[in-house]
Amino acid sequence: MTEPRGRNIKLVMAYEGTNYLGWQRQAAGATVQGEIEKALEKLHKHPVNVTGSGRTDSGVHAAGQTANFYTDIAGIEARRFIPALNGILPGDIRILGAEEVPSRFHARFDARSRLYRYFFVCGREALPFERAFVLRLWRKPDVALLNAYARQFRGEMDCSVFAGSGDKSASKNRYLYNACFFMEGGKLVFEIRANAFLWKMVRSAAGTMLRRKKTPPEEFRRAAGSGRRELAGPTLPPRGLFLWRVDY
Repeated sequence: MTEPRGRNIKLVMAYEGTNYLGWQRQAAGATVQGEIEKALEKLHKHPVNVTGSGRTDSGVHAAGQTANFYTDIAGIEARRFIPALNGILPGDIRILGAEEVPSRFHARFDARSRLYRYFFVCGREALPFERAFVLRLWRKPDVALLNAYARQFRGEMDCSVFAGSGDKSASKNRYLYNACFFMEGGKLVFEIRANAFLWKMVRSAAGTMLRRKKTPPEEFRRAAGSGRRELAGPTLPPRGLFLWRVDY
């Protein structure tokens, strides 16, 4: 394998996903990866490939996405890429951090876990400036019961019941560290952390728990591990969902 040339730079970024077809570069349509690569090409005067920690779906936001790229620009401190890129990128993509990392660092393969947060408002209209960032629930659900469901997401699990129909993962097993619901700032938050996620998995898992209402936790666990997609609930819309943090 050929060693990449240049210094390896790790980025941490936030973005509003509303206007993008997700993270991953696509032939048609704006993506976050595509916008960052265009900005880097302007700085480097040649194409630069960016590797993200993972894909986010169309419309999903990020508060702590990470990526890495190799630069051949000499004499620039890594942190100087923050203002340089932010001066080129659209306002809905912001670079929060930049640091030089070992040459073999890989934003995707070296990640130990990803943490997502889903935000909901309960029993009220979303305020105009919240609309892109929360989902509305007609009433506040039973948070204790939701947490009884969320506690079932522990350890190695076959998560195929929550996978989108187009998921192409060779294995549907994922390691779940924790999941929980809590109130914060007047909003209901669903938080889930795993080594990796299937396509639309968080949206489907949240939709399934919110639909179940009075299903006993043991029955929910059996359904979650059944591999039968018909036992899952609706896949929720992407607004309100954030890739919150990536741990290495």
